[in-house]
Amino acid sequence: MAQQAPRMSVETSQGLFSVMAAINVCGYDADLSKSVPLRQQIRGEVLKAAQSREAQLELRRMCTFYEDHQQDSASRTLSNYVALGLNLNDSPKLDLRTKESSLPPDAIFVLGFLPLLQRFSTEANLNAIWQRHRPDYDELIKNLHKPVNDTLISTDIYLKRNLNGYIKHEFVIYVEPLAAPSEVNSRNYADDYYMVVAPTNTGAIRLDQIRHTYLHYILDAKILSRGTTLERISPLLESVRGAPLEDSYKFDMGLLLTESLIRAIEARQLGGLKGPNKPKEQLAWNSTQQGFILTQYFYDKLVVFEHDEVGFDQAYADWLHDIDVQKQQKFAATVPFVQSSTPELVRKSRHKEMLVDLAERALANGNLNGAQNYAQQAIQNHEDQGRALFVLARVSVAGGDLNAAQDFFVRAAAASSDVKIRGWSHIYLGRILDMQAHRQEAVEHYRAALDAGGTPELKAAAEKGLQQAYQAPAKRPTE
Repeated sequence: MAQQAPRMSVETSQGLFSVMAAINVCGYDADLSKSVPLRQQIRGEVLKAAQSREAQLELRRMCTFYEDHQQDSASRTLSNYVALGLNLNDSPKLDLRTKESSLPPDAIFVLGFLPLLQRFSTEANLNAIWQRHRPDYDELIKNLHKPVNDTLISTDIYLKRNLNGYIKHEFVIYVEPLAAPSEVNSRNYADDYYMVVAPTNTGAIRLDQIRHTYLHYILDAKILSRGTTLERISPLLESVRGAPLEDSYKFDMGLLLTESLIRAIEARQLGGLKGPNKPKEQLAWNSTQQGFILTQYFYDKLVVFEHDEVGFDQAYADWLHDIDVQKQQKFAATVPFVQSSTPELVRKSRHKEMLVDLAERALANGNLNGAQNYAQQAIQNHEDQGRALFVLARVSVAGGDLNAAQDFFVRAAAASSDVKIRGWSHIYLGRILDMQAHRQEAVEHYRAALDAGGTPELKAAAEKGLQQAYQAPAKRPTE
């Protein structure tokens, strides 16, 4: 089995290179001192190639867009541009490889960058720079292929997986040294999984995060056919309402179960099979305290599995069957949840399926009835509750029903773990209360928005609300 390579590949992408080269010359400097020298070299060559008047003009336009769309952290900013780069064809044209309507939300947020990049790429001849450094990228791939392949093979061996009739969907790792080495971006688009990694100046990459994404690749689909089991154990979701989990885990039993299993596997593999047990147990407990309450259950099962002859597929079915809901509920009640959890590495694109995405698009297009219907369906389907409630609140504002809006904003702030949704919900609540002449209550919401953190725009809106009461814009007289 060790001689059979997984269906995976380590590749490069001209589209991703072009996006990353562009944001680098626009000010993306994260981990620059820890990157391979090639990153600094390419940055210098791009700036040198952009000396003409036309190239300078396009550079300023492109960088203005980049500055205007920066997020509250370099990591989140990078994430949006990685999503865009992964959805470009591997060619000098830098055109989309999918329909605009099928793009994931984070790519759509920076889609306006694309025409600016295309014009700059033409003027600065990014294609020539890419072709010149293609051998350098190939050398990086050559150096990384063995450690990556060994990591994936060792995972398959640990799980005693049958590799005959192997998974058909793709697992692709893109090497992009223009990104920050400390950041690993993973994406799940439909059935395919993509990662973007950057080596450090010593040539190291985060193999643990590659394994994490690979475990999603082989495990995510397994739970989809277990509808009866998920319905049986879904009461466990009530046990994690107070945990610091992303909203998706609080409303999707399949996601919670799979992530718990992955974290249990990672804990058991820590230090290898012969490694000390105490660090393994601590890692499993850390995940449990973050809200992944089935981690300990799967950890105990894996201890037995390691000495058993049963293959993973049979063991997996038995593990799901053996989950005792009441026992796990009692266990969860004894877990002291921590204040924050580790952000999930793999971002899943459900743009075609998520009703809340359709609701936000309808609202942006002025279709209030459509936005309301989609958001209500999203709540019924236990999708992202915070986002759906935030849409309903803004629909109510647009329709002039401030009482309903106030209720939805309160619920959105309470339900969402997203800083922007919580913060802007408090801003809108403050403004509504100012309009109702409840200044003291309004100030409390502005302070809550300021405490939430978030973008500079959110902070500025909160500070303005604290300085003076909000006044609704005067209506323009009709002619």
